[in-house]
Amino acid sequence: MSSQSAAYYSTLPSTSAATGDARFSFPTSRPWRELVQPFSSFTRPYALGEAGIRIKGNLSHFRVNYAVIVLLVLFLSLLWHPISMIVFLLIFVAWCFLYLLRDAPLVFFNRHVDDRLILGFLAVVTVVALVLTTVWLNVLVSLLIGAAIVVLHATFRGTEDLYRDDEQDAADGGLFSVVGSPPTRSAFSRI
Repeated sequence: MSSQSAAYYSTLPSTSAATGDARFSFPTSRPWRELVQPFSSFTRPYALGEAGIRIKGNLSHFRVNYAVIVLLVLFLSLLWHPISMIVFLLIFVAWCFLYLLRDAPLVFFNRHVDDRLILGFLAVVTVVALVLTTVWLNVLVSLLIGAAIVVLHATFRGTEDLYRDDEQDAADGGLFSVVGSPPTRSAFSRI
């Protein structure tokens, strides 16, 4: 085998046009232990504003884990409905391929697709497909139970010990720290 053919076969195609771009985030599953440990991180919020900040931070940090929890509750509600479970499992394959098991941002027509858009789209497709199989009451109750579990956890889980990237904070609309970074201008003009 020549060196030219070895070089040709040694590279794999990328799923992303810009793999190193920090502006586009993709979902990452956090360790399940981080969801519940340390136990000292579970405290009651002192004010409604603090609860809102905790919910927003935890929903952003544990987004994939919360999606898996809601999908598990939805799956358990379909155990006695075989046709609906088959439909759910087919849609779950799309969940795995498009959201849960990705390792790079999704590119569609040379544009990065935000993972929140994918999450919303898959959620709507899942609910509509299951409602069409006439288990709308099971879907409604299981989504309410899943949402209650997620909101309760997000409210009482403190966010002080969560590790967040500065680039991720900036991508989520937060402030980006510039302390210690090089100046944007090389020199000031004289007046």
